[in-house]
Amino acid sequence: MTLRIAMVGACPYPVPQGSQVFLRDSALALRRLGHDVCLVTYGHGLGEDPSGLAVYRVPRLPFDHRTAAGPSAMKPLLDAILSRTLRRVVRDRGIDAVCVHNYEALAAALLARVRPIVYFAHNALSDELPHYFRGAAWAGWIGARLDGFLPRRADAIIAPHPRLAACLRARGCRRVTVIPPPMDATAFPEPVVQETIPPVLYTGNLDAYQNLGLLEEAMARLRRRLPDARLVVATARRETLPGTEHLHTPGFPALLATLAQDAVVAAPRVSWSGYPIKLLNAMAAAKAVVACESAAHPLAHEATGLVVPDNDAEAFAGALHCLLTNPALRKRLGHAAREQVIRAHAPEIIGRAAEKEIEAATRRVRGG
Repeated sequence: MTLRIAMVGACPYPVPQGSQVFLRDSALALRRLGHDVCLVTYGHGLGEDPSGLAVYRVPRLPFDHRTAAGPSAMKPLLDAILSRTLRRVVRDRGIDAVCVHNYEALAAALLARVRPIVYFAHNALSDELPHYFRGAAWAGWIGARLDGFLPRRADAIIAPHPRLAACLRARGCRRVTVIPPPMDATAFPEPVVQETIPPVLYTGNLDAYQNLGLLEEAMARLRRRLPDARLVVATARRETLPGTEHLHTPGFPALLATLAQDAVVAAPRVSWSGYPIKLLNAMAAAKAVVACESAAHPLAHEATGLVVPDNDAEAFAGALHCLLTNPALRKRLGHAAREQVIRAHAPEIIGRAAEKEIEAATRRVRGG
């Protein structure tokens, strides 16, 4: 069946960060299959959106320009407005199914009393929320309660990897299906690997859950072996880390241009529940990647990247050194990573799997 689908993100859009890329690419994968898909998001973002998707935004608040992830004083107000905007879009466009990305969008859809709701889980709050409150035990406790309260109220759940699916099932959720995020590798030009030593590249936001302290420590150890080793931080934020080269990437075209250059991509994150889209971006761009094992979901050690133990700065530095000084290994791992994305994350494959769950949820709701 051909469906009219509202894809909802409680976030600014467009922004070259993982959640927004996941949101956009999920919508595009379903549109390729012939469905009528629109986005419902906050009223602000960065740069232009080249996707061609219809975007319905909440009224822009003049005093809110924040694009960083995580809790903020403005989010409850924005999410309440998002709920009203979603209800209007569902009514005016005759929406058949509402697909929501992450917790706030799910809460907004439940508040709007629209159905069916297909929840695209991005993380578990029991894992991620403590990162915003310096590891406070109460944040993990609240996160665990929310993990068991909100997701199971959706009509279907799509989790990006098996560990998150198991967590949600343990919290009482039903109809949980594992479908990884889509990624169109053809959008990324395959770079030429140089014989010279390239920089280490980090892309994305600078929030606490990214574990950037590990990367700083690994770079300090790496520079004992390679004194001229460079760390480039490509982010939409204006600030950067000490001792790094800042590369402002305010939109998706800037990110694509950055990933077209020879580099070794570093992913120090250890938060296990999310699915770092930056890894898929790097793999699609045929980059060699070093990642920590808890968040290295799409990588296979020494096959499509190098995976090191969590928070082991010496092992991380050693893996970076190995790739920086071995162009043949960078090329082999990068090529294998790109092929893995083409095989396992092609938009048509992922779109078909998501389409099946959305259609099933729509039939269940229509059938009472």
